[in-house]
Amino acid sequence: MAEHMRCLVTGATGYIGGRLVPVLLERGHHVRAMARTPDKLSGAPWRDRVEVVQGDLTKPDSLVAAFEGIDVVYYLVHSMGTSKDFVAEERQSARNVVAAAQKAGVRRLVYLSGLHPEDVPLSRHLASRTEVGQILIDSGIESIVLQAGIVIGSGSASFEMVRHLTDRLPAMTTPKWVHNDIQPIAINDVLHYLAEAATVAVPTSRTWDIGGPDVMEYGDAMQGYAQVAGLRRRL
Repeated sequence: MAEHMRCLVTGATGYIGGRLVPVLLERGHHVRAMARTPDKLSGAPWRDRVEVVQGDLTKPDSLVAAFEGIDVVYYLVHSMGTSKDFVAEERQSARNVVAAAQKAGVRRLVYLSGLHPEDVPLSRHLASRTEVGQILIDSGIESIVLQAGIVIGSGSASFEMVRHLTDRLPAMTTPKWVHNDIQPIAINDVLHYLAEAATVAVPTSRTWDIGGPDVMEYGDAMQGYAQVAGLRRRL
């Protein structure tokens, strides 16, 4: 693939999207940033270096102009927490993206999904993310689905939850999920993989697991944060 690509970043107002845009710009790519409410990008430090368009993955007509002339579409939008039936909305959004990409002649789709073990029951959230990835892979458009664990970086939802609980509660009765295994990954590593996905040669459309070197329980992550933050061990 050409070194400099025309990239569309959906979800540009989000945590990952807003940090990916400047990384793509540094690599010389042309970036079009899509948001439901473009005015939310007016304060972004990179605003004057990108093309901003309005678009909503749930509204197919809004995607026509946004996808036109694009080589690589970054799918960084999730409906969980914003929709009554996020599973159905995510499924339809994925189909809308595929249809718009096929019509526009998009060459590659890049989706950030969730890391999960094989052959175990998944939560509705993870099952939905997995289904979206499969819809893209089955589209006939070259697709890279990156499956990440919890993302560690100031401002990420997962990290802020760990930080908030650890800061506020020296002792707590923990829910079962505190013993769930996780494989955290640093935000800069996620951005590296996403940026590389614009041009890297791949043999076929498929999923790729991305995570840091350590597998631990959520509780271990909380204790690790407490140690770094200079707090006493949590009970």
